[in-house]
Amino acid sequence: MIKIKLLSIITLLFYHTFQAQSVIKSDSEKKLYSIDSVFSNDIGGIKQVIRITTSDVKRPILFFLSGGPGSSMMNNSDKFTNVLKDHFTLIQWDQRDAGKTLALNPSQIQVSLDLMTKDTYEVIRFVLKELKQEKLYLLGSSWGNVLGFDIVQKHPELLYSYFAVNPVVNQLSSEKELLKTLKIYFKDNPDARTELEKVNIPFLKEEDLFYLRKWLFFKEGKTFVTENNFKNGFLQWSKRWSPVWNEVMTINLSKTLKEINCPIYFFVGKNDIQTLTKITTEYYKSLKAPHKNIFLFEDSGHQIHQDEPEKFQNTIIQSLNLDISKP
Repeated sequence: MIKIKLLSIITLLFYHTFQAQSVIKSDSEKKLYSIDSVFSNDIGGIKQVIRITTSDVKRPILFFLSGGPGSSMMNNSDKFTNVLKDHFTLIQWDQRDAGKTLALNPSQIQVSLDLMTKDTYEVIRFVLKELKQEKLYLLGSSWGNVLGFDIVQKHPELLYSYFAVNPVVNQLSSEKELLKTLKIYFKDNPDARTELEKVNIPFLKEEDLFYLRKWLFFKEGKTFVTENNFKNGFLQWSKRWSPVWNEVMTINLSKTLKEINCPIYFFVGKNDIQTLTKITTEYYKSLKAPHKNIFLFEDSGHQIHQDEPEKFQNTIIQSLNLDISKP
């Protein structure tokens, strides 16, 4: 039960699996989809599971890129899509080595950032072809922005616009600031102080990130992080994903992506100290785009879609000037 509970909490970094469920393939002849269909397709040499939720395939596509790495938004997405489903064809994708895709077939090769970005492009092209559309709206949550900004940079022609939700902009700086914040917050807690003093940034070993996330989540009230099940699960995640996260730590969008060629909307949680709000807002100010806007969520931390699901959805709709009263 503890592992299941963790899945809804750890957006940036944690390993998990879902129990295998029936996978429904699309009808390649008729291209018909139910209101909610899940199917797999060969992407990057393995079966990857995609969920399409729609009552009209002619509606514009809103494609979610889940946080993680190694996480899924699919099983709990109804909470933050119940309004959006009346305006869009919604796409949820369980990435390589995550969720239903992992349960169906674990990756036979070491996961890398290059492999994940190639998967993302292939999945987007597949969805556009299947639904017979030329463009889509793309939304990245946390780690999902690592993949999303790669599409923004390389393939803006595929996007109407991009939603960057608590994005990874300069994670090395975010982690350094997070460590400082936690040391101050836990200055009177000897256990926290001892473990946080062991943390090296950049991370030299798996325990570095573990201690940092452990005390971040403890600060947020998640006391189960002191139990062995949490540590064992986290270190298991690390075996698969640490190499990818080390690559992410070298990214600094302020230096590598100063101008984009599609509209962009930033969603930031006021209380987010995991992907630091200040770093995101500074990047927003400097970024050149044909159109841009930023929205601050006063009651949110790192998971806006979970903390303020109604405002999250309404902001997407209103930012695109859609009439929320008319599905």
